[in-house]
Amino acid sequence: MDDNRIIDLYFARDESAIEETKLKYGRLLLSIANSILGSREDSEECENDTYLRTWNAIPPTRPVYFSAFLSKITRNVALNRLRENKQNPTLQAALIFEELSEALPDVAGDVTEDIVLRDALNSFIAGLDKTKRLIFIKRYFYMMSIKDVAYEADVTVGTAKVILSRTRKMLRKHLTERGIVI
Repeated sequence: MDDNRIIDLYFARDESAIEETKLKYGRLLLSIANSILGSREDSEECENDTYLRTWNAIPPTRPVYFSAFLSKITRNVALNRLRENKQNPTLQAALIFEELSEALPDVAGDVTEDIVLRDALNSFIAGLDKTKRLIFIKRYFYMMSIKDVAYEADVTVGTAKVILSRTRKMLRKHLTERGIVI
């Protein structure tokens, strides 16, 4: 079933919307949660929480990119679960945050700076070619291992590492040019 029909089911408050969402996106959502949490059980709970949050968000929201909408909810639910359980993020997540911290400023708590940073990040990502964008998003949004990112992008692990390193440098330059202090 296509995304618009699934979203229409949510608007009609038809519970089959959740079943259709799970059929189409369940594996993706489970994969996102698992890459953050490293626990199948916790990941399944996050997947289910995603369906509940989606049910509560639609309506009134009508997502343009349904898979991105669901992915963002899952990622946030998984990260919240880490904080709630007072667990340290997995080594993988900690390494990913450390990698990216070199290129991003600390704007926690400042809404205006958060918006400026978000817009700058969106413009940066939109300007990347397809392969760089895929590698960057899979690594830093979906928190996938470099090995998995390389596999999905059909490049070697070494190539993925080089692309990520160069892309972080490009991001740092992009943000600096926009007056965002790193």
